[in-house]
Parts: sequence; C-alpha cells; structure tokens
Amino acid sequence: MTASLRQTQGATRARAVDGDLFRTVFRGHPAGVAVITTDAGVGPVGFTATSLASLSAEPPMVVFAISSSASAWPHLRTADTFVVNLLSSEQEEVARRFARSGIDRFAAPTRWSALPTGEPLLDGGRAWLRCATRPPIEAGDHFLIVGLVLEAATDPAAAPLIYHDRTFHALP
Repeated sequence: MTASLRQTQGATRARAVDGDLFRTVFRGHPAGVAVITTDAGVGPVGFTATSLASLSAEPPMVVFAISSSASAWPHLRTADTFVVNLLSSEQEEVARRFARSGIDRFAAPTRWSALPTGEPLLDGGRAWLRCATRPPIEAGDHFLIVGLVLEAATDPAAAPLIYHDRTFHALP
C-alpha cells in the first residue's frame, strides 16, 4: 500500500517551474552520495542516490526518493529492510556503477558482503545504516521511502563522497 502526496483542498494552485530549470538549480546543490541496497529474496539490488536526508532523530529515520521507473523499485517496494551505504571519497567508481542500468552491479569488482540479517553491505563506505522500510509515499514520478534506522556504523576517518554539478568531489 502506498500513500500519495496530493494538494490539500483549498490550497493555492500554482504553476510548477520548468523541469529543466529545476534540474539546473539542483545541479548546483551539493549532495552526499549513497548507494541503497536490499535483497527482497531474489538477489541483491542497489542504486546510487543523492536524495538521502535525515528525517528524524527520535526515532531515528531517513528518507530518500526513487524513480517509479527504476529497476530497483519493484524490489525495494517489497523489501522489509534496506541498507544505506554512505560512500567514501574512494568510492567514485562504486557510485558510477550503481548509477548504470543494464549491468550486474554486484559483480566484480564490487566488493560487498551480506549482513547477518541478509542485506547486502558494500565494503569501504564511510558509514552504513540498516533500516526497516515504511510504506512508500507516491510523489510525482518518484516514491519517497522512509526508513527506521535499526543499526548503524561509521568510519569517521573516511572522507565523504560529494556530488555537485554532475561531478564527484571529496571533502577533506
């Protein structure tokens, strides 16, 4: 079951900004890079995401968006849990691989292992969060996925990978 974001009754109807302008604006907005991974019983799936945000500290929750046309969407929709892999500056190729379609993203040279609970975890990340999936929320041509954080680990010595203006960057 999915919820939907709809205009509330009586809300002002405004004309949306042009999609090209919208994308241009967000190209100039730097974002951390994550790979979302899950296994809903048919093998590991994952994709690169820059839409990740912390949502709540009590309880700890995150949110990200996934396109309704993404190959990972049918798997994520049925998964009870997922892992947010926050990439380190050493993982630019991992980010690129998980952004490509039509390939086995988990084949070599991708280094990963399964957590004791079964979810795929990428090696070498800056941090990871194992999350319980909440019902997806339909939002335009995407779905918002909210996750309750069940486990987390971090390597504070690793520099984060950042995406800005169609280019990956490392922060010191």
